[in-house]
Amino acid sequence: MGDPLAGLTASQSERFDLGRIQYQRNITEGEGLGPVFNQTSCASCHNAPVGGPGAQQVTRFGRLDKKGGFDPLSEFGGSLLNANAISDECADEIPAAANVTALRVTPGALGYGLLEAIPDDDLVANAAAQDASVRGVVRWTEAIEAPGVARVGRFGWKAQLPTIMSFSADASNQELGFTTRLLENDNPPKGDHELLAECDAVPDPEDVADDDGFEYLDRVTDFQRFLAAPPQIPPSGMSGEVVFEAIGCAVCHTSQFTTSNDENLEAALRNRVIRPYSDFLLHDMGAAADGIADGPAGVRELRTPPLWGLRTRNPMWHDGRVLGGTFEDRVRESIGLHGAALSQGQATSAAFDALPPADQAALVAFLDSLGRAAFDGDGDGDVDLDDMYGDGGFLVCMGGGVDPDNGCAVHDVDADGDVDLDDAAAMALDYDGGWLDCDDDGVHDLEQIAGGELDADQNGVLDICESCPGDVDGSGDVGTDDLLIVLAEWGPCASGCDGDVDGSGHVGVDDLLAIVGGWGPCT
Repeated sequence: MGDPLAGLTASQSERFDLGRIQYQRNITEGEGLGPVFNQTSCASCHNAPVGGPGAQQVTRFGRLDKKGGFDPLSEFGGSLLNANAISDECADEIPAAANVTALRVTPGALGYGLLEAIPDDDLVANAAAQDASVRGVVRWTEAIEAPGVARVGRFGWKAQLPTIMSFSADASNQELGFTTRLLENDNPPKGDHELLAECDAVPDPEDVADDDGFEYLDRVTDFQRFLAAPPQIPPSGMSGEVVFEAIGCAVCHTSQFTTSNDENLEAALRNRVIRPYSDFLLHDMGAAADGIADGPAGVRELRTPPLWGLRTRNPMWHDGRVLGGTFEDRVRESIGLHGAALSQGQATSAAFDALPPADQAALVAFLDSLGRAAFDGDGDGDVDLDDMYGDGGFLVCMGGGVDPDNGCAVHDVDADGDVDLDDAAAMALDYDGGWLDCDDDGVHDLEQIAGGELDADQNGVLDICESCPGDVDGSGDVGTDDLLIVLAEWGPCASGCDGDVDGSGHVGVDDLLAIVGGWGPCT
């Protein structure tokens, strides 16, 4: 997660990299930060990974009357409370008139270019196909950069924005207090325009073009536009997804869309099958919602969040209330919240509770695949030598039959039912340790090791390339300590024995001879 889309041109890759720099850049007061703001950079909130979700929370407020009408108290700076200011005199505050406050947690921007490319008609058709009891509401809106053109909203907790550029301009203005060509006016602290005039010393708009003619707004939009979707391993076939569909989760968390085939779209975004697990519609979440209205989106309505990348999401839920514990703990609590009073998710939550434990476990395992990287056998978020040699590692799984529910499926990236040399070639490319080719034959060492070449010390380097294979303790000298290790481990050896110098699975005479033959300082 956090990588660029596959298939970008050299120019697009450069735009992604330059956009990432701006996304992480801290805006200063002299550049136009504030006067009220929540953070100083996009990445301060979207940080797991950069461009992804985060644990940062912001506060919304408003007033709910006895008839259910909602007032965002715009005259007092609502509904967003900015937590920081350039000075105490310029700070925001929750007005006394507010009787509703709510937290919102940072959503992720991963795969945003792909989500933007879903045709409006497909989202509308999906809504029409849903049962009336759980049907979502399409929020029609307009892009800030294209007023007068109706688009289906899909970004933000209230589906209030239809494009990445609108999302970027809105976030820059609302969260950073940084004005752009699309939103040229800063937010007045406490809604007080006279106070704004006293606090805001930088002429608007504060965004300026760089030497190449691109503004900050363009750069951060590029970065988000070209972010890859989170991985899903295995990509399909888990029994838990069948359960997911059977109990109704997939009605709102729609698994699959195909992006537009519009020739004006970049090739990396065009006509792509994606699996975001969201319908991008507003749904009534009842008592588990946020109590804040946003235009036509009511106090009980929230946009269905995409589930791709769910595996690493902590906290969960729109306000971040589902925090800590294990992934399974967070999933179960979130499913339980779908059963809140008046929520459209009640039937699905109840159906989950009624499942046999094995089916519940299968569903959780499926959700745990959303955001898991290929070859990450130990599930720690990287691909390293532990994923090659450890329990559940590539070599342990190699050669055996694999189905999607098997733990070894993480290594079967071509989904052909086994872990083989084709998968080894792919793992070599995904390996976080970079390109290893000690014998300069153009083949990655890990791929050769999977094919049978020896790496007795399991350091990822072929033994034929190492000057001192008998140096089992890594001291730089073959001597008594190495000999003692071999003698201590004499006999059959499970994977990983240091004394198994020749990698045969047995510590014996050949290993002893290797020690004797290499005796002395390594050269």
